[in-house]
Amino acid sequence: MRSLCILSSTLLAAAPVVAGSRHNNHQVPVRIHGTIEKGIGHFSEWSRATKREFLIDWQAGKESEWTLVQGNEGGDLDSMTAALTWAYHLEHSTQNTSDPIKAIALLQTPTDALDLRPENQLALKNSLMTSGHEDLLTLDELPEDPETLSLKLRGIVLVDHAEPLRKWSKAKILSIFDHHVDRGAGPDAEPRVFETTASCTTLVARQMLDELEKLEEEYHMPHELLELILGAIAIDSSGLDEDSASEADLETSKRVLKRSNWAKNDLYKVMEGLNDALSKAKKDLDHLGLRDLLRRDYKGDLVDTVSPSTPTVSLGFASISYSMDAQIDKTEFQELFDWFAIHAAWTAGAGVDVSVTLNNYKTRENGKKKKIREIALVVRDDVRIDQDQADSLFKVIYDALTTNSSISLTPWHRVSELAPRQMVWTHESDAGRKVIRPIVEDAVMAWT
Repeated sequence: MRSLCILSSTLLAAAPVVAGSRHNNHQVPVRIHGTIEKGIGHFSEWSRATKREFLIDWQAGKESEWTLVQGNEGGDLDSMTAALTWAYHLEHSTQNTSDPIKAIALLQTPTDALDLRPENQLALKNSLMTSGHEDLLTLDELPEDPETLSLKLRGIVLVDHAEPLRKWSKAKILSIFDHHVDRGAGPDAEPRVFETTASCTTLVARQMLDELEKLEEEYHMPHELLELILGAIAIDSSGLDEDSASEADLETSKRVLKRSNWAKNDLYKVMEGLNDALSKAKKDLDHLGLRDLLRRDYKGDLVDTVSPSTPTVSLGFASISYSMDAQIDKTEFQELFDWFAIHAAWTAGAGVDVSVTLNNYKTRENGKKKKIREIALVVRDDVRIDQDQADSLFKVIYDALTTNSSISLTPWHRVSELAPRQMVWTHESDAGRKVIRPIVEDAVMAWT
């Protein structure tokens, strides 16, 4: 916990605010010493009160009054911030109208998984939120299964997510903000924004400011939320690096900074400081075991197939910033079999049929850093599919990956030790989850 406080101070020092001081009435973050401490300021109070009101209304059967703003199940800082920002805006921009909207951000990750992203933990702490994430509504805190709750809601808003997960597919999609590929979901959603930016938070914040500035009287915008927005944009754009940031990222950051407690400071210095501190926190993962690494950045859902005997397959993708060899060293026995035993236990618990683990790490070659990626493919035969089907499905995915012209795969150096329906490759392309996932999904959907 001491390291978190040090990182927190680092972030505040990197940006214009220094821990232990005040700058334009900026309150220092709450220090956590093993006990739950309530957050300070309007943003924390609003978030906690909204969560309470949502649960009270659910108990009273008033779910139809609520809009859930949800990001993707990976739960990164961008997804979380975009959801919190739009929920805050929806509620406050309509509070004095004839049709006030009740909105709450839903983080589609379990509570105990939030701290698997140290950058989120740090950003929330410096936004003066209650420790232990008590201000936030997480997936495991929903009092009702999403498939039944989705039918009762006013609707959902998707941020940093192009289409709803299967369990939310029956909900009305009110709005979509995403910086990835448009998958055609929610054609009647309004606003419906798809634009290539480093951060989805950019799209949400821009829309929020556009609408805010058109109001007859602006609502209160807490500095804690503004600074959370800047942090999300900073880490996704590498501090507004010209090779990463779009024009929208830059211009929106300027507008947000002007309203923040850091308005008198240089934009690039603020964003570089935020990026440095949050990126440092993001890399602080050495204390995590393999199971936590597998679930830390996991995205998955049911995928339809054309197979009459197996119409749906559960497909999941984990992203890990360690090599297979380094992950094996994190297991109890530090052996290959233990990696697959832990992986099997995790995928069994999550009900996953097809698991793709995407690793990325850096090595040094001739004094220069070199980025290496790995793909670990595993197909199970004990959830929805039998052994013959699993063999067939594994071959279909294997062929799709190895014949794709965009990536050149090399078998892993211990490939001879793998069991049936297990494969690991290495490659040096830039193909991450955004590239690999559609290849695998298309193969699964075409599987007969």
